[in-house]
Amino acid sequence: MAENPEIGRRILADGIDTNYHDLGTGQPVLMIHGSGPGVSAYANWRLNMGPLAAARRVLAPDMLGFGYTATPPGTQFSMERWISHLIGFIDALELGPVDVVGNSFGGALALALAARAPDRVRRLVLMGAAGVDFPLTAGLDAVWGYEPSIETMRRLIGIFSYDPTRATDDLVRMRHAASIRPGVQESFAALFPAPRQRWVTALATPEAAIAAIDKPALILHGREDRVIPPGNALRLFDLLPRAELHMFGRCGHWTQIEHAARFNSLVNDFLSGDA
Repeated sequence: MAENPEIGRRILADGIDTNYHDLGTGQPVLMIHGSGPGVSAYANWRLNMGPLAAARRVLAPDMLGFGYTATPPGTQFSMERWISHLIGFIDALELGPVDVVGNSFGGALALALAARAPDRVRRLVLMGAAGVDFPLTAGLDAVWGYEPSIETMRRLIGIFSYDPTRATDDLVRMRHAASIRPGVQESFAALFPAPRQRWVTALATPEAAIAAIDKPALILHGREDRVIPPGNALRLFDLLPRAELHMFGRCGHWTQIEHAARFNSLVNDFLSGDA
């Protein structure tokens, strides 16, 4: 049987048996995935981890509730719990200040980590990021309300991507299979139950706290994103005092996949700068 590339190393982080990937050496960069059904760190960052690890140490965990990280019985999902898991992961690996790359839900966690534990963060990359309050989009409601079927997964991949041809049969089957592993859908359904506007708000960091984040920040967003509105990127650019912004045209929510080479180049250049 072929080895599953989504399964990496394991470590106990904040009491959670955590699956993660660890590539390269040097300044650590923590890559935090999004919240789509069947997501894992590998599925989210498979086109980016290797190229970025050429110049640094890349660490990509499956967050609590996702992928191949264990979810203890009775877990209550919340921003506080996810940030505790992240800090526990950083501590378990004895990392100094890390660069953080966050996608969507992961962008909200990255912002919250930088606001709540600024000594843990050196630089910040926010891609298609939540983390400020906004009206729930139909796209995000569909993502969080996913009920497993091949056709529903095909429709979601079409929502994520600008180019509908990205919803190939192989990708649809792979993500659908990941979403129906034993226990996965039950855990996913418990993450963001309806009504879902409250979870957008719960993932938001207060704007005054965002404005106080004195870290270099790179904001990346797809102009045609139907999951997280491009206006989020503009708001974050207004709030973060040391920010730069890159908006991709002809791009949906999957900047790191739809424009992988350019994404990797921009992030590599940004992370290679002095703190």
